[in-house]
Amino acid sequence: MKNIVYLFLLITQVFFAQSSFEKGNAMYQRGNYQEAVLAYEGVIKENKQESAELYFNLANSYYKLNKVAPAIYNYEKALVLKPHDPETLNNLKFAKKLTIDEIKEVPKVGFAKLIQNFTGIFNYNTWAKISVGIAFLFLLSFIGYYFSQLTLSKRIYFIGMFVLLVALALTVSAGMSEKNHFDNDRPAIVFAELSEVRSEPQKGGAAIFLLHEGAKVYVTEVLGQWKKIELTDGTEGWIDGSTIKEVK
Repeated sequence: MKNIVYLFLLITQVFFAQSSFEKGNAMYQRGNYQEAVLAYEGVIKENKQESAELYFNLANSYYKLNKVAPAIYNYEKALVLKPHDPETLNNLKFAKKLTIDEIKEVPKVGFAKLIQNFTGIFNYNTWAKISVGIAFLFLLSFIGYYFSQLTLSKRIYFIGMFVLLVALALTVSAGMSEKNHFDNDRPAIVFAELSEVRSEPQKGGAAIFLLHEGAKVYVTEVLGQWKKIELTDGTEGWIDGSTIKEVK
């Protein structure tokens, strides 16, 4: 009986979430962007359901309302669930044009850049799926090698096993690297209209520079209510944690 009740509640929750999402889409099409925001936020808060499309639509609604920080924040949330999505990246680019701060990005060079470019092609879940597929092909090659009677066939299967083994090692390493990057990467968006970044985690610390709404930072350390952040140009400092919102 309890299982039936749980199933009924689950179906009801999914139906409500879907209807709220569709309501948000309808409000957005009519130009009622504030109502669309309320509908999309309701899906996230009440049903605790996430999807790249949901965050993308929510970000578009905030963008239409000229709310820079929430728009950028939700585009970033969408990219966490669906990395490299061209439409999201394009809209994020337009949203960033509304920000005040111009923070340069210092690109990685050399071998580190090559590794990052390779592992960043897919997220760690995709790399895991690719690894499983390669492992399955390796098993088939091993079976073919074991049961093959012809010398030429055995050589072909053996070479195939070697190539697949190398590919498996590469994909597993890439997946582990991306998982490590995902776990340690803590992007955040500044939500306060104006925030002071200080040299120390206290109000008495000297103000190093200012950040405005919509700026993207990376959290590297937490001490009480203060968070140490790093910008894409390598600049570091301490900021009041209440002025930023972490994406993940």
